[in-house]
Amino acid sequence: MKIAVLLHSGAGGSGVVATELGLCFAKLGNEVHFVADRVPFRLTELSQENVFFHQVDSMTYPLFSSPLTTLAEASKLAELIEEVGIDIVHAHYAIPHATAAVLARDMVRCDKKPVVITTLHGTDVTLVGLDRAYLRTTQYSIENSNVVTAVSKYLAEYTSTEMAVKREINVVYNTIDLERFKPHKLPEFRQKYAHPDEKLLTHVSNFRRLKRVDDVIRIFAKVSETVGSRLLMIGDGPERHKAFELATKLGISGRVSFLGSFPRIEDILAISDLFLLPSEKESFGLSALEAMASGVPVVATNIGGIPEVVKDGSSGFLHNVGDVESMANSAIKLLTNQSIHQEFANNARKCAETKFNEETILPEYQKIYAKALKLRNGATKW
Repeated sequence: MKIAVLLHSGAGGSGVVATELGLCFAKLGNEVHFVADRVPFRLTELSQENVFFHQVDSMTYPLFSSPLTTLAEASKLAELIEEVGIDIVHAHYAIPHATAAVLARDMVRCDKKPVVITTLHGTDVTLVGLDRAYLRTTQYSIENSNVVTAVSKYLAEYTSTEMAVKREINVVYNTIDLERFKPHKLPEFRQKYAHPDEKLLTHVSNFRRLKRVDDVIRIFAKVSETVGSRLLMIGDGPERHKAFELATKLGISGRVSFLGSFPRIEDILAISDLFLLPSEKESFGLSALEAMASGVPVVATNIGGIPEVVKDGSSGFLHNVGDVESMANSAIKLLTNQSIHQEFANNARKCAETKFNEETILPEYQKIYAKALKLRNGATKW
């Protein structure tokens, strides 16, 4: 197969999943073409002869107040379809990628048009898609994709009910590279961030309001009153400075490290003792899964798709949004009882191995790809 993957190039969850999945299909011998505004964050294997990258350029013109990204992406994709003969376009995120994919499919000048698979990741539906400026476009893009998948049952149901989308949405969970994310000791690396007798807590996100990074700081402040510990904040975004100011205000800034978009997140997770994810919206929780695969228990909120990933009382503890006190207490319980911590760490890794491994998830996408190809000679949706 010749597959085009449309994705966000940054360090966010949808771009990471899209890259990893595309590389999985490349390893199976398929020709994979990544299409984005710059080389994707996780795309480190361009040396493979069957992996390609195509950059989307945008024209700057005084008449337009902002670049016409969707049109530029659709034009680049249409050229790629005609030149290479793409069989499947896999768009990760409804706006702008599914919109561009549907437009490109419909405007290409070739007899055999590709099929469009759209994977919904979360905020493309729960935030961007519900904005009245994008609602109808999001609905149209989803309903006119040949196949639609969602990364959790929660997101599939949310799309059907809140967006009034009338079509089948297939649930396929995100997968995880269990060789990349795994428990392993890195004592020399760990001592850069914490003393041997200190616990290391970690948070990874895009530092947007929905991630509630102020709650991360407040949870850690309470934990550090009881447990000698340090906090690593990984990622970047609009709420980062606010989190830094709060840490300073609470007198814990010396125990909190803001590391930005750390390239080898697997090493950070491997040296962590606990992962914090107090989001107010989370359609899956990929960062939590990466922590679990690394043998790290999770304290998070019980919203969205998180309960489908983290089992409360087994691989972590889940609490209501904003319940900083309870989350801090759960964190302290895990960090002060070695036997409980080890039990949760083992359960977390086992869950990642059994439920989210490539051997389980990749065949689901293979089935979807195979059925999607049949649509080229039949119906437009299934």
